[in-house]
Amino acid sequence: MPLPAALFDEMLDHARALPGAEYDVKWGGTRVVSIGGKMFLVCGEAGISYKVDDGDFLALSGLPGMRPAPYLARARWVQATSLEALAPDDIRRGIERSRELVLGKLPKAQRQAWS
Repeated sequence: MPLPAALFDEMLDHARALPGAEYDVKWGGTRVVSIGGKMFLVCGEAGISYKVDDGDFLALSGLPGMRPAPYLARARWVQATSLEALAPDDIRRGIERSRELVLGKLPKAQRQAWS
């Protein structure tokens, strides 16, 4: 069962409401939310992708409806392609954690502005 279209909009709205979030459309239609110019959420035709903790990457990417995110797996990103294993609230929390992980890599001044 693929992700419902309304879920994409809901997750994008949630991510865009987080402090410091910037919305953009890249690569011919892929919707992206960033902080400090660094992506933390990618919504494309195939699913919803976001960064996860290194220790959670293998477990999450092996769940039904989840996989390593194309082109971003090396940076420990996963992609939700269905709601088989994770509920919308789980994905929402994952997006929030993704923002925290990306924020943690930004220069100190930017981190303080959006913490």
